[in-house]
Amino acid sequence: MTLMPLTFSSSIAVAAAAAATVTSSPRFSLVSLRGFKKLPLRCALSVRAMSELVQDKESVVAATTSSFSNTTPTELNHSRTFLDARTEEDLISGLRKEIEAGRLPPNVASGMEELFCNYKNAVLSSGAPRAAHTVISNMSVAFDRMLLGVEHPFTFNPYHKAIREPFDYYQFVHTYIRPLIDFKNSYVGNVSLFSELEDKIRQGHNIVLISNHQSEADPAVISLLLEAQCPYIGENIKCVAGDRVITDPLCKPFSMGRNLICVYSKKHMNDDPELVDMKRKANTRSLKEMAKLLRSGSQLIWIAPSGGRDRPDPSTGEWFPAPFDPSSVDNMRRLVEHSGAPGHIYPMSLLCYDIMPPPPKVEKEIGEKRLVGFHGTGLSIAPEISFSDVTADCNNPNEAKEAYSQAMHKSVNEQYKTLNSAINHGRGIEASTSTVSLSQPWN
Repeated sequence: MTLMPLTFSSSIAVAAAAAATVTSSPRFSLVSLRGFKKLPLRCALSVRAMSELVQDKESVVAATTSSFSNTTPTELNHSRTFLDARTEEDLISGLRKEIEAGRLPPNVASGMEELFCNYKNAVLSSGAPRAAHTVISNMSVAFDRMLLGVEHPFTFNPYHKAIREPFDYYQFVHTYIRPLIDFKNSYVGNVSLFSELEDKIRQGHNIVLISNHQSEADPAVISLLLEAQCPYIGENIKCVAGDRVITDPLCKPFSMGRNLICVYSKKHMNDDPELVDMKRKANTRSLKEMAKLLRSGSQLIWIAPSGGRDRPDPSTGEWFPAPFDPSSVDNMRRLVEHSGAPGHIYPMSLLCYDIMPPPPKVEKEIGEKRLVGFHGTGLSIAPEISFSDVTADCNNPNEAKEAYSQAMHKSVNEQYKTLNSAINHGRGIEASTSTVSLSQPWN
């Protein structure tokens, strides 16, 4: 996730019954730990670009450290190697320094360096004023948080609340992801529905967003595209998240800025047979936490019942929302219905794979190559889908479960086609349809 967080899992059932069926989680880690190709310790910016950096670097560092006034000894004793960086060379030499000091494992440093190079190239390609400054400012803070996490590993609870102080990890993720979004070529579908959601949440209702999952930046993309009109949604959304984004030292700082319900993905449940029982028990604890949250009302939960990120068609290269697991959709529906609070389930669609495209295939090992890009993004929501309406003609529970999941996926897919037409085929607002009204609420 990154940032951002972002990757934001999925099967939800009444807790004890559902543990064995957990599907997978929105993965929004931005970087990984192993498997990186070793790069030379330099990815040089131009001298002119470097000259743009220094003017307000002091204010960035001050803003980062001012929140430490009431902080713990862990923060106070933490190395300032990266926060003091003002140039690319400072960052790269800082990696060497921390390796030599024994505070940073070489493989972690290699991953950080590769991320820096990819992030730099993406942000510079945006053509934004002071892009070079943005690269150094954002990566110095990211490196600092990664180093702190290696020195003092953070442990996530089954339900993790975004850490906003003494260091604001939520804003950290936003600051990191924002330069990767081409807002001129980004769109939100049916933005008025998001305002309606917020009203329902404030009235005590539970809202569940059933969507596809495109990139590790998904949670931050949702928040940033809604920041101008519905910031409450971005700050309060809870992402059902897989274990990888809370165990990888380079991902954890980004995950710490999101509200997470942490589960083990069904796709990786049997990777290590000796850990299967532990994972199922952990999932049971997490699902009980979710049930407890829903009983309290006013919850907003995002889940991707495909069990992972979308992948392109290997024959055409076209991207599309991956099929949903009907059991995950049905388990979520039952959990909402049994909460005791009014509940609503909405189909939502995301298009943002170009920001952080996943590998072509699902990989067991942590350490996929991280690509980063500057690109337009899209988010759309459709009216809630009633289970009773969709399943009125079904003859048995299994048929009803399949029908409801298909109805959700159909809506997500239709919205995705509209976003794709607007963003990747250059139609912009004109791509709007009778069911998806596109806008740019930040304008």
